Amino acid sequence: MRLSIEIDEESGFCYGVIRAVEKAEFRLKESAALYSLGSIVHNNSELDRLNKIGLEVIDIERMKQLSDTTVLIRAHGEPPQTYYIAKANNITLIDCTCPVVLKLQARIRETYAKHNGQIVIFGKIGHAEVNGLVGQVNGDAVVVDGFGSLEKIDFTKPIQIFSQTTKDPKEYEEICDAIRERIVAAGGSLENFTAHNSICRQVAQRHANLEAFAKRHSVIVFISGKESSNGKVLYDLCKSVNPRSYHIQTRSQIDPAWFNEEDSVGICGATSTPKWQLEGAAEYLKKM
Repeated sequence: MRLSIEIDEESGFCYGVIRAVEKAEFRLKESAALYSLGSIVHNNSELDRLNKIGLEVIDIERMKQLSDTTVLIRAHGEPPQTYYIAKANNITLIDCTCPVVLKLQARIRETYAKHNGQIVIFGKIGHAEVNGLVGQVNGDAVVVDGFGSLEKIDFTKPIQIFSQTTKDPKEYEEICDAIRERIVAAGGSLENFTAHNSICRQVAQRHANLEAFAKRHSVIVFISGKESSNGKVLYDLCKSVNPRSYHIQTRSQIDPAWFNEEDSVGICGATSTPKWQLEGAAEYLKKM
């Protein structure tokens, strides 16, 4: 085969993940081990690499049992309770919460303090970032992950909605439109509904760029971990504009049957996909 291969320049770790990984690597140069509260990135290949140099992933229950040590807070952020536990147990925190997430946490706290009504968060239920956002208001928030969960909202009361920072901007807009329709149907006032723009600008721009990239090639190879929420969203975007899009976790999953003679292949990934994985897939295809 004579494949034309292009790696999407916009794919790869976002700023928040780059910062967290770099801080972990810097710390591990000084110490033989480091704890990470939750997976620093939703990518098993990158987690395996970091584990080999001493990064151990723990959950909140394990953290409660630790004391006099150091724990890294990943880019997704954490609820206030985590910081209380660290202080009580004399745990030093390397706080790598993404600045965009930190700003959103503060906005939710401020909005909750100033306005009556409901805080609604559009995001993946159980996702680390979403849990951290809900924790800012002591759990007093409604989390919706799609049209099927909108019934949890009381449309007769004031609503302040925010989005998880890595969600699809178009999907968020559709959810907000659906809420507006239900408010009118319930006899409520749209003046009591506020949709906050809380999606990361870098992530939002990546959607537009990736759509154009997927249209430009005859085949798309998309790489991300199966646990990556952003990966699922971006792969679905590729698939919607290019039916010959394939989602893999490692380059060994590439199937030669996907390609025809002289195909144009685009290689891309999520905000949790390291550049070395994209480059490795390109090399694999060239040898194939």
